[in-house]
Amino acid sequence: MRFDIAQLRLARKHYSETMVKNWNISRARAAIARIFALYAALLFIGLVESGAQHVPRGVAIVADIEGAIGPAASRHVADAVDLARNRSAEVVILRINTPGGLVTSTREIITEILESPVPVVGYVSPPGGHAASAGLYILYACHVAAMAPGTNTGSATPVQIGVPSIPRMPELPNAERDNPDSTGSESDGETPTEDGTPAEPTPSFTGSPMDMKTTNDAVAFIRSLAQLHGRNADWAEDAVREAANLPANEALDAGVVELIAVDLDDLLAQLNGRRVNAGGLERVLATSGLAMELIEPSTVTEILKILSNPNIAMLLILIGLYGLIFEFSNPGVGPGVIGAICLVLGLYSINQLPVNYAGFGLILLGVGLMVFEAVTPSFGILGLGGIAAFAIGSAILIDTDIPEYQVSWSTIAFTSLLSFSVLSLLFGYVWRTFRRPVHTGQAALLGATAEVIDWSNGTGHVWAQGERWDAIGPPLLREGTNVRVSGLLGLTLEIQKTEPDDVQKGELS
Repeated sequence: MRFDIAQLRLARKHYSETMVKNWNISRARAAIARIFALYAALLFIGLVESGAQHVPRGVAIVADIEGAIGPAASRHVADAVDLARNRSAEVVILRINTPGGLVTSTREIITEILESPVPVVGYVSPPGGHAASAGLYILYACHVAAMAPGTNTGSATPVQIGVPSIPRMPELPNAERDNPDSTGSESDGETPTEDGTPAEPTPSFTGSPMDMKTTNDAVAFIRSLAQLHGRNADWAEDAVREAANLPANEALDAGVVELIAVDLDDLLAQLNGRRVNAGGLERVLATSGLAMELIEPSTVTEILKILSNPNIAMLLILIGLYGLIFEFSNPGVGPGVIGAICLVLGLYSINQLPVNYAGFGLILLGVGLMVFEAVTPSFGILGLGGIAAFAIGSAILIDTDIPEYQVSWSTIAFTSLLSFSVLSLLFGYVWRTFRRPVHTGQAALLGATAEVIDWSNGTGHVWAQGERWDAIGPPLLREGTNVRVSGLLGLTLEIQKTEPDDVQKGELS
């Protein structure tokens, strides 16, 4: 058999290429497999790390409630609870040091605490601090209540600004009521006891129905909070009805709080292993060695705190009203833009506070009367009435007994006098400006006096308001004659003679 050398070489070449190709394919498959294994390993590691990040880390969120409780404090507590929920924190600690605050904001804070899935601990601190009025309600709403040595709590009696309580006659004993002429202590309100010693005088004044409703509502609210966490409900009622107070040690003995802790570390150590019910689930706190994270108020909260100041709110409203009034009286000057912004901010501010709309109406009336005083000759009657309405409205603008949320008298006096002065001066100037004659334009030329420069056959040139004008008018006028402008045709003045005899005198001469 004969073999063709060329075919043999061709077959060997084809075999070599096939082997190389198969080897390259195998190598590529191995590389792809290694890359796939590498990606799978990285994906597994990423999932493990992601899972590790979602494992609840031991952290205690600490937020401070200081000063009067208002919209800013409510938002700060809500931010702290939301952060604790997102971070799966072990506990939220509210350090309380407050004299009280607004009812609406207090209820918002209590709602956030009761709905929080993370246990909330109320801690009255630092030493020398207190949780009075609204602070007691917040302390009772917390899952665990604690106090630092040297602190106190109580005085939760609601006080409302309104009509004073109406005096009512005391209830007489049956014998005295049936026999008014019988001897007794009717004159001094005292009833003698069996041994002849005078008893405690019968109270001669009782609260109004509105006060009774407010007090009973507050009592029911704080008793419900006490029963929710197993605290002393009777003393809580005394704190509302009689403004009772307790220091830290007595509060612990009375069952008002569960713990007395020197500092936050001591508080966490005592909380460790305590059972609480938060978000409908019972859990055991593991607070030993927890890292603490203090939450500072956010920028929005700080701005809200500034806007919640009733003095700032009133100033913003005044600036807004004045800006709009000046813009309407003299359009295009620009204060209307600033005024609109300030007015919106001021209205947002008072919307966060318990506003007496009668006071707000009096403020508007006072501003209106002062504006009319500036433009109307009323010899000060409207101005004085405006100041009085403005001052009274400012005093009753915020309907609360909390001093921090009341308009100060210094602010009322300053703004009243400043408003009257500014409005009187500026509006008087604006009014006088509108009544002045016009000095420019067509209106200023009509009726103005001009001097003839040259004249021929009813046309010529005149000098008017420092300018040389083309003019038409009477057929005969002499140079230097004073004439009156009666009209304007484009850039040509229509003139009339002011001295009819001038023409005759000129002809005779």
